[in-house]
Amino acid sequence: MLIGELAERTGTSRRLLRYYEEQGLLSSSRSPNGYRDYAESCVDRVLQVRGLLDAGLPTRIIKQILPCMDTPRATRISGATDETIATLERERDRMTDRIRCLERNRDAIADYLDAVRKAQDAARPQAVKPVEAAVLV
Repeated sequence: MLIGELAERTGTSRRLLRYYEEQGLLSSSRSPNGYRDYAESCVDRVLQVRGLLDAGLPTRIIKQILPCMDTPRATRISGATDETIATLERERDRMTDRIRCLERNRDAIADYLDAVRKAQDAARPQAVKPVEAAVLV
């Protein structure tokens, strides 16, 4: 598939796809006219790279672990070096700290929203029920 189709199917800009290729995260072949030609498996690869980047991993680490990941849903165990394992442990711990921070911020925002809503509810005038008139017979 051409770069435009890959961009559309993954929601990734062409420029970013070329960057992934420069960084060794993605590969393509060249057609006779010089256009990049991507395999179908590149869709999963791009989505996997984007997920890892969103998780906070730098491209240099993603490049190290991609060979161990066949698809976003399967992991292949290979001869990871002690350095790679240590790097991944540091990244995992950094992500865990980031998740905790995000959870604290989410909870603080939720508490603030609850307080604001309660204050707004308290400030609203209460609906007055109409008094039924007594009918004199």
